[in-house]
Amino acid sequence: MKQEVSTSQAPAAIGPYSQAIIAQGKMLFTAGQLGLDPATGQFVGNSATEQARQALKNLMAILKAAGTGPEHVIKTTVFLDSMDDFVSINQIYAEFFPDPPPARSAVEVARLPKNALVEIECIAIIP
Repeated sequence: MKQEVSTSQAPAAIGPYSQAIIAQGKMLFTAGQLGLDPATGQFVGNSATEQARQALKNLMAILKAAGTGPEHVIKTTVFLDSMDDFVSINQIYAEFFPDPPPARSAVEVARLPKNALVEIECIAIIP
């Protein structure tokens, strides 16, 4: 049993996928979020840190729409255009997740959708 989550406070899906899915009423799985402004569909800034901040804001909007929040995130995956941005993105990332922070993987990839610099997805519990 799965339920789609959708909010206008995060960018609309740019392909045949959902912003997020709630599985069995207890687990939320989000699609990767880019640093796009939900109103304009354009990137917020040209730096990885600016895009990471907006991607995390988009993620927070999806969490809220699903009835959960950052304190219930158990795992994130951060995809980076360049691992050189890892330290600066860590600083932004830490602003969004309370202690203890979720488990996380961070990987450098060859290319991201729309040539983004950062993409972030998460798995959360629905309280």
